[in-house]
Amino acid sequence: MRNRRYAWLTSLMFLMAAGLAGPAAGATLADIYVVAERINQQAKTSQARIDALTEETHKLLNEYKTVLKEIEGLRVYNRQFEKQIANQEREMAQLTESIDRVTIIERQITPLMLRMIDGLEQFVDLDLPFLLDERHDRVDRLREMMDRADVAVSEKFSQVLRAFQIENEYGRTMEAYGDTINVDGVDRKADILKVGRVALVFQTPDGEETGMWNKVDNRWEVIGDEFTTPVRNGIRMARKQLSVDMLTLPITGPEA
Repeated sequence: MRNRRYAWLTSLMFLMAAGLAGPAAGATLADIYVVAERINQQAKTSQARIDALTEETHKLLNEYKTVLKEIEGLRVYNRQFEKQIANQEREMAQLTESIDRVTIIERQITPLMLRMIDGLEQFVDLDLPFLLDERHDRVDRLREMMDRADVAVSEKFSQVLRAFQIENEYGRTMEAYGDTINVDGVDRKADILKVGRVALVFQTPDGEETGMWNKVDNRWEVIGDEFTTPVRNGIRMARKQLSVDMLTLPITGPEA
């Protein structure tokens, strides 16, 4: 458009110059040049404005497209966020229901644990009399724990189960320890050997007396010298002082 405008102005100038005659022709031609230059300058200014507006339009269009993309992204994000909120609300409802069930379970499990502790204490009293202080202390600690408000119910139940597991493990282990026992009405220091729950025997530190726990009469009694060496070896085995080997120990069999 700019080139066509310039060509038109140039042709006009030539036509006007060719049609003019006489002395006034030079002055008229000069005026035409001035007017043409003014028109050309105005055209340049207008074109510069048009170019600036075009560039601004492109810039605004690009910004508009960018905003549209951001809006679409926000819509996708909002839809996803709404799904997450819905899932969280369902989880909250499930947690609330679970908490209600836990409250009911706690009310039922506390009496159960108390009965379990009572049963454990009774079991210790009726079992072979080994590690009695340790086992009674464990039961006492469980009773004290049940009265504590700072211990969670789950932890209380875990500790009660652990106490039962320890008692169960006693039936599969061989242990030796020192203790004071009553033999025929006399307190004596002795080394006690426990082999599972099959045999419970003792031997004095000087090796002069060897005995066993009589399940039938519920008392300690001295046994023959033929068990002196086996019991001594068993005590050493339990204390890792001798390799584990076969032992001949006194065992009270069941009565018909």
